[in-house]
Amino acid sequence: MESWRKVWRDGLAPQLSIAALTALQRALQGDDARLIQGATTSPPPLECVRDWPVEAACVLGYCGWQGEGLETVSDVEDFFARACFEADQRLGEPAACRWFLNWFDDTPRAEARTQLLPEVNRTLAQRICESDKADNAADDGNAAA
Repeated sequence: MESWRKVWRDGLAPQLSIAALTALQRALQGDDARLIQGATTSPPPLECVRDWPVEAACVLGYCGWQGEGLETVSDVEDFFARACFEADQRLGEPAACRWFLNWFDDTPRAEARTQLLPEVNRTLAQRICESDKADNAADDGNAAA
């Protein structure tokens, strides 16, 4: 398995909500110009613009911005940093997230979209299945009570 895919599956995707994954899915399907490569946010995460609204974001920042309703550069930057730290912890490797982030930034946009979209779809399908199982188990528990 490619390094970027392992980081996505084991480090990043498990942290993302269904709303964040759905937002990313729509962005990849529609080639949303607000999904950018090579930068975390636009405007860039500089101190002087921390409170400005985000206009575009990287693949991970986009999830926080469009999926979690974060609005400011600082909020999206914080989301990005937390997600990267958590991915590194999950994978047991300092800066492991770089394998995914560098891949996304360095891969031609059309290719990155067509390779990442099935991964996002896969993750969403797993989450929805898990959610359905949890709902059914809760229903079964209520019926037994």
